[in-house]
Amino acid sequence: MANNPVSALETVPHRITNPELIPAERYFDPAFFELEKEKLWPHVWQMACRLEEIPEVGDYVEYSIFEKSVIVVNTKTGVKAFHNACRHRGVRLATGPGNCKTAGFICPFHGWRWNPEGKNTFVFGKQVFNEELLDRAEIDLKPCRVEFWAGCAFINFDDSAPSLIESLGPVADRLNARNADKLKMDWWYATVLPTNWKLAMEAFQEGYHTMKTHPQLNTLSALGNPYGNDAEGLTPNKGITAKETVRINIEFMKRLSAGMGGMVHETEIAAIERLADMEVPDDPVQATMMFYGAANDIVTKDGLARGAPMFDVNKVMQEQPFHAVEFMFPHFFLLPMIAAMSSYRIRPLTPETCLFEIWSLVLRPEDEEYDTPKEPTILPYNSDQFPEIPQQDYANLPRQQLGLHAGDFTHMRLSHSHEGMISNYQRLIDGYIAGLDPTLLAKAQHAVNSGFESPIVDIGF
Repeated sequence: MANNPVSALETVPHRITNPELIPAERYFDPAFFELEKEKLWPHVWQMACRLEEIPEVGDYVEYSIFEKSVIVVNTKTGVKAFHNACRHRGVRLATGPGNCKTAGFICPFHGWRWNPEGKNTFVFGKQVFNEELLDRAEIDLKPCRVEFWAGCAFINFDDSAPSLIESLGPVADRLNARNADKLKMDWWYATVLPTNWKLAMEAFQEGYHTMKTHPQLNTLSALGNPYGNDAEGLTPNKGITAKETVRINIEFMKRLSAGMGGMVHETEIAAIERLADMEVPDDPVQATMMFYGAANDIVTKDGLARGAPMFDVNKVMQEQPFHAVEFMFPHFFLLPMIAAMSSYRIRPLTPETCLFEIWSLVLRPEDEEYDTPKEPTILPYNSDQFPEIPQQDYANLPRQQLGLHAGDFTHMRLSHSHEGMISNYQRLIDGYIAGLDPTLLAKAQHAVNSGFESPIVDIGF
């Protein structure tokens, strides 16, 4: 732990000295990648699985990050996590999902066994070992720290790190109010991107790219360009009547649903379409505000009528303002719009590749039958099976990774008002590499765990 944050930060290679400039080497330098691997990932809370992946006693999944592997298992006494290695000779016990209720975990090498609670139940030929080597504390599976939030299990390799809730900060309240713990999977996709993990995340930390990358959304903005120069930042499309804003907003929601899945679920679209003939004031801005209030209300009522664990969307939006993208450091996103959400998880593989996963999530009635995915559908990053919006982002990212190697490109240049989320979390990475106090790092996460298009802020160091 560093006693002097300033001097410790000065030791970080390619560190951020100007919060509006991010050194390009951070996205490809192997030495910097190794520092992240050593100083960052062993000390942070990582989303290991959705709890709905392991609904029954004995269900388990494997979560891996670099060479480390953890088993997350549903036991009779709750969900637990264990380091995924035989206590005899280190063989990995679990690969992928499964159920160990009947047989437990069996080492394929020498047949040692453990029950779902991690207790050793069988050692072949005990008599050939010195007794002290078979002490219960030595041969039971080694636990890994696990805590729970938003319907997910999070693991941390650092037993002294602040708790998950201490690290999350206010973002937890915003998403708790939206029943994030009750969301269920519609689908789950994954791909390997030829892109540094941080670069992959940053495409989803600002909306500045929407105009060019996602023109289908920009042209369906009833209020026009949000980067306009008027005082409110809204430039209503010329010639659009108030009544036409309702049609445009419905089309926008439908296009967002088709393009992003969970951000607007098909059940929400079915309810919203019933507003097509609603009466609105003559002013397009007022009409748009009225439409969204009515959309929130009709989705709330429709969800409750179907038996979904719905919240009052309008009430929650007033009490807990949210962002269309909510980020949880270091690698997890939830993207709310009305009640459903999309979700991302990004894991580094090499300095210039990462595993990118996408979920479509919905508040589904508890008694509604659904074939919940056990594993992601893995696609090439350029597959046309991805929804429209990820396809467009995935087309840019490999080109961006290549462009970082162009001659004399030294720094990213960030908007202080719209791309601050990128600067904020990147500076927190510097704090981990510098070995700053864990309490200081957790407090910094409260500022970093913010939403879409946040400004550059003071994170405390």
